[in-house]
Amino acid sequence: MRFGYTLLTEQAGPGPLVGHAAGAERAGFDFAVMSDHHSPWLDSQGHAPYAWSVLGAVTQATERLELMTYVTCPTMRYHPAVVAQKAATIQELSGGRFLLGLGAGENLNEHVVGRGWPPVNVRHEMLSEALEIIGDLFDGGYTNFAGHHFRVDSAKLWDLPEWRVPIGVAVSGAQSVRRFAPVSDAMIAVDPEAELCRGWDAARSALRQETSRKIGQIPVSWDADEQAAVRRAREQFRWFAGGWKVNAELPGTAAFDAATRFVTEEDVAAAIPCGASTERVVRSARAFLDAGFTDLALVQVGGDRQEPFLEAAEREILPALREAAGRS
Repeated sequence: MRFGYTLLTEQAGPGPLVGHAAGAERAGFDFAVMSDHHSPWLDSQGHAPYAWSVLGAVTQATERLELMTYVTCPTMRYHPAVVAQKAATIQELSGGRFLLGLGAGENLNEHVVGRGWPPVNVRHEMLSEALEIIGDLFDGGYTNFAGHHFRVDSAKLWDLPEWRVPIGVAVSGAQSVRRFAPVSDAMIAVDPEAELCRGWDAARSALRQETSRKIGQIPVSWDADEQAAVRRAREQFRWFAGGWKVNAELPGTAAFDAATRFVTEEDVAAAIPCGASTERVVRSARAFLDAGFTDLALVQVGGDRQEPFLEAAEREILPALREAAGRS
């Protein structure tokens, strides 16, 4: 298993995020993922810079760290042809270190363009068309497309990187696994469900495709003061409690605040490793390892608490995780 660091745009501004990326590379993380949001989940998080500008800066502040969006919705806020152009540019700037993570999106971020919020089956249709458009553009030459949801008129990537951009797709159940495993280079999921990994590999095997990466994510609230860690996790990360099917539908921070106001500190502490216990982080990570995931990104809760976490990651968290995963 490879271990990554999360550049959470919801909890830090653009300048600090670039610094955190450089710190993650120095600490020894294998890769860094970045959220791509127009809004934080909760007002208490307080940030939402434009991810792609930050990624461009991160490519110049790092040298070896693989970079990834986790994840971009290429269907409403962004047209898929524009996503392809952005991804190709980041791949060129990074020297081949970029993976484009895509998903069907959340109402929280996509409603801002005023097109309404379609049901999940329509969102999957839109994502399928977007993947086709992006893949065609990555192939080079001119792309024309006339689908049910998108049109593309004579588009071309004029700066096509030497290294084709791999694509990961976020999934949450059997339907999305069957649909996107054959057309993706990696699986992205936030729940440590072995069935997702087995289904993903089976869908690819049926088409005689190689097994691929499966990339998960866990939140951590690292702090020498355990109560402060729990309190911060509830203030800024209780939005996760509704589960992804609910989180995709809520329209704004007020809705997430109302939906999670009865989540207690005890609830959060039971779900997120809080305090300065490496053992708890390893236990949380092991669920993904046992489920069959190949990569795991850690999210440190709190935009102003990244430096102590990165120091602890280099000193003790990453060595413990790699030992648990059988890596030296």
